Amino acid sequence: MIWVLPVVLLGLLLSGLGLAYVIGGTAVLAFILTDNARYLAILPQKVFSQISVFALLSMPLFILAGELMNRGGVTKALIDVSMAMVGRLRGGLGHVNIMTSVFFAGISGSAVADAASLSNTLVPAMEQRGYSRLYASTITAASSIIGPIVPPSIILIFYAAIMQTSVAALFVAGILPGLLLAGVLFVLNGYFAWRDDHPRIEKGDAPPVLPALLRALPALLLPVIIVGGIILGWMTPTEAAAVAVLVAGCAAFFYEGLRLQDLRESLHRTALLTGSIFMVLCAIAAFGHLASLERIPQAISTFLTELGLGPLGFLLAMNLLFILAGMFLDIPVALALIVPLLAPVALANGADPVHLGIVICFNLTLGLVSPPMGGCLLIVSTVTGVNYWTLARAILPFLAAQILVLLALVLFPDISLFLPRALGLWSQ
Repeated sequence: MIWVLPVVLLGLLLSGLGLAYVIGGTAVLAFILTDNARYLAILPQKVFSQISVFALLSMPLFILAGELMNRGGVTKALIDVSMAMVGRLRGGLGHVNIMTSVFFAGISGSAVADAASLSNTLVPAMEQRGYSRLYASTITAASSIIGPIVPPSIILIFYAAIMQTSVAALFVAGILPGLLLAGVLFVLNGYFAWRDDHPRIEKGDAPPVLPALLRALPALLLPVIIVGGIILGWMTPTEAAAVAVLVAGCAAFFYEGLRLQDLRESLHRTALLTGSIFMVLCAIAAFGHLASLERIPQAISTFLTELGLGPLGFLLAMNLLFILAGMFLDIPVALALIVPLLAPVALANGADPVHLGIVICFNLTLGLVSPPMGGCLLIVSTVTGVNYWTLARAILPFLAAQILVLLALVLFPDISLFLPRALGLWSQ
């Protein structure tokens, strides 16, 4: 009867039911079908132990800080400072697009928010200056996935909660991979600018560096406060998130003035996202409890040992599975369904939990720009009016480069682990 489970799970996913109900309902059915119904009595304790993590308090605060900044007119200030710094290069607005995504990542940590905001602002500006709408849309979608890697990142907090890993170490570990990805995109944009003779911004059109930098300073201070406070030991991630909310609110007033309606909508959105994430974490705890009862991670580990893949072989195979999952599943779904089963096996084979978290989260963000279900592709296509499949074909060179970055992160763990170890945030 156990074969019923994947059928039920797929059916519930296709029905459009909320993810927490899908995972939770399937987990309870799995307890019954595996003759473990008697262990449901201890499930509330397991659920509360899963979400009783101090670092999780930072998640709603980071979400609120991002909401306040997004509604406070910060995007224009970030575009101006990016234009002042790199706009005069060949293909300057493409570089501006990438650099704005880096700055935006330190504020919202959301690829979808980045894609939606820059599609509304930079894509029309690039088109007016001689870029094709297709290329402007492509570079916007490709650079948007920097958001979930550079701190603060909601999906890194989500992974930390599932695997009981240090949020501070994950945040710092995401800095170099995020910058590496931005660097690769800069090089690729430079190549296309040379090949297709993209325009550059004339000296008089770019804003002066110092005034643009001073205006963007309140927004740029946010990631500095978050990461700097954690690194120097002045703040825990949760305390840094609280300070980030205060800075975000002040910055929003500084730029355009935060209306009461904006504040109400930000709080409402934060409550919805936080509630849905915590519900998913509760459902994951139920599946994790069953997996430990049925010794599923141990069975997977034994199976892989018999295949003789080895630690690196298993990590590569797991990444292939996550790439395929990311093409069809949202990031929270993939994290919830696959990480509790495969991550413990990878750790048992010698993987580092912080390195593994960066690799998995980077991997899953690729699904946002991968057909057939790429969330950022859908957003950019909808906002700009570019045909979805045309955009999906145009982004393939960028996607190939991003997969090469992922491979580098897998093969060279020190890219992720150098900063956490150097700053004393991780020693394992």
